[in-house]
Amino acid sequence: MKNLERYVFGAFLSSFFLAFLVLSFVLTIGLLVQIVSYILQGVPFDLVGQFALVSFPETMQWTVPLALLVSSILVFSRLSADSEIAAMRACGVNLLTVMRWPLAFALLCTFVCLFVNNEVVPRGHEVRRNLKTRLAGGAGLELLEPGRTINDFPKVQLYFRERDKESNSLLDLEIVDRRDPKCTRTYKADKAFVRKEGRDIVLDVRNLSVDPVDAEHPQALQAETFRWRVDDVLKDGDYKRKEKDFRFFEILNEIDARKLEVAQASNEKVKGKKHSPRVSAMRSLSDIRTEFMKRWVFAFASICFVLVGVPLGIRAQRKESSVGMGIALVTALVYYLVVILMTSLSKNYQVHPEVLIWLPVGLCVLLSCWLIPKNL
Repeated sequence: MKNLERYVFGAFLSSFFLAFLVLSFVLTIGLLVQIVSYILQGVPFDLVGQFALVSFPETMQWTVPLALLVSSILVFSRLSADSEIAAMRACGVNLLTVMRWPLAFALLCTFVCLFVNNEVVPRGHEVRRNLKTRLAGGAGLELLEPGRTINDFPKVQLYFRERDKESNSLLDLEIVDRRDPKCTRTYKADKAFVRKEGRDIVLDVRNLSVDPVDAEHPQALQAETFRWRVDDVLKDGDYKRKEKDFRFFEILNEIDARKLEVAQASNEKVKGKKHSPRVSAMRSLSDIRTEFMKRWVFAFASICFVLVGVPLGIRAQRKESSVGMGIALVTALVYYLVVILMTSLSKNYQVHPEVLIWLPVGLCVLLSCWLIPKNL
């Protein structure tokens, strides 16, 4: 590598890693807030750690291309503003020669993003949504934590000192039940075996005292055994896999399976349904194809942003920081808006969103083919 190419590529790399760190921090602020909220709710740290571990890599599909775009524009706009680009031209140095190593690095990032988008992100999405389902619905009774007052159930407060995981029992239990508007009951028990039945929580209590019995009987009551139930407090804990959860070979197999469904579907409308089986199958096929192509388009943003960012940065001239950031923002906004629009039309198979989603890639290539020769 020549000294000039090493100089430009070194500036490009340092700018890229700085932009990557800043963008990663910005995009994970919302995730950090969610993690803190789970910790404050008393969610066990192992589940919080698992949630964070699978969530952070998902930001790479955004931060890597955006960091490449920002570094391309900022570095080459500074070179242009300092007349270094003009000096290179005067010495007979071609712009493509200077762009060679940034483009090679962008191509490497494209392959990395392809792997991340097709393997890491789907796996992370599935694990994260599973955990969210469990945390939101309380589907795992193991989330009940001893030593704190649990207010997650409507009109019911629950506290217990210790938990025996082997027998799934709660020790030194106290329950405040406000479900009856005429009477607030307080249950105290030495021990309770906890389980779930559908959407209900059931406690088989030992050595119970309840005070009062009800509004008409204000006295306390003692019982050796008692079954206490909280109805319909658990949301469904089962998570059904979606298109975003399929990894590379899984999504290819799923596409083949849905193609077979389309081929086998009848054109006759099913009674009571608005659309025929073929239409439903075509929508399902279009949906998963669009999801698959979206991953490739997100990955190709890396090379596209460098192809467009370098000549745009050169044309930014003075005040490279503000102008460069503005150009980067507009370029990324247009690119991702088209992708999001096509994703929203994923079930509308008549417009072929799985093809139109490549429109920003094509526009970036055409724009670079027009801009780069102007700066040679």
